Amino acid sequence: MPALSISRETWAIRGRFTISRGSRTAIDVVVVELEADGHKGRGEGVPYGRYGESLEGVVAAVDGLREEIEAGLDRTMLQERLPAGAARNALDCAYWDLEAKLAGQPAWMLAGLPEPGPLTTAYTLSLDSVENMRAAAAANAERPLLKLKLAGPEDLARVEAVREGAPQASLVVDANEGWSPGFYGEIAPQLEALGVAMIEQPLHAENDGPLAWMKRPIPVCADESCHDRASLPALAGRYDMINIKLDKTGGLTEALKLKTAAEAAGFQIMVGCMLGTSLAMAPASLVGQGAAVVDLDGPLLLQEDRPDGLRFEGSILYPPEPALWG
Repeated sequence: MPALSISRETWAIRGRFTISRGSRTAIDVVVVELEADGHKGRGEGVPYGRYGESLEGVVAAVDGLREEIEAGLDRTMLQERLPAGAARNALDCAYWDLEAKLAGQPAWMLAGLPEPGPLTTAYTLSLDSVENMRAAAAANAERPLLKLKLAGPEDLARVEAVREGAPQASLVVDANEGWSPGFYGEIAPQLEALGVAMIEQPLHAENDGPLAWMKRPIPVCADESCHDRASLPALAGRYDMINIKLDKTGGLTEALKLKTAAEAAGFQIMVGCMLGTSLAMAPASLVGQGAAVVDLDGPLLLQEDRPDGLRFEGSILYPPEPALWG
């Protein structure tokens, strides 16, 4: 039976990362390790305050299953023992990693997936002044896809400035629930004219009903409104895409099921991340295969990554090596 260990880690962000809800200069993550028969499996969860999570709460939730884990709790049982969220994500991904190492097969093979290939990830420009976002865009103008964090009144000017700084890049924007229905209705056609390809979570998750009757000239993607398969019925008619994040689904197990169910329901797929290290991105890269939008740039936004982290060449992300995960 696996032995459980839990650790907390802090990773510095390169500069300051700002969205509509505030700014950060570092991230705190929880790393779960399961050891059995000389093999170790790891998973990383990122507690997110927007969903009522804390570092202490995630550690306590995982530690609360210690006896059950060491008595034989498996990944299937785990889905019923913890709700979707960062704690279950860290444990679920650690189980996948351990299962792969014990079987001597990669996680993608155990999941019945095709062998993964390289992905092109978005690169995120933090919310900032118009001038600073123009400069950030110019510094990353060679990247094929830029994701802009937005927040309100100056957003049109921000997007115009980014378009000037990176005229060839594809653009997607993320309001992180920061717009009103009226502002969305006003700005969406203007963003379409600027070539923006997607709008992520324009309205608050508890106030997104107007999207069902408002015009959506650009595909709208649910992030905070979509967690797991139980979220899907309420999204019909309001959103065109969903953003799958393992810290929301509670791990790779539910993420793969959500992807299948969402595609069957007619949604396009985006695969995203919280700010995290390559250990958090590695299992998400399996879900990202074939997705319309991939946003797994977390390690690129940190001052440093894990020694065995993912290989990035510009915005190209390569599948993980076994030393990292899976």
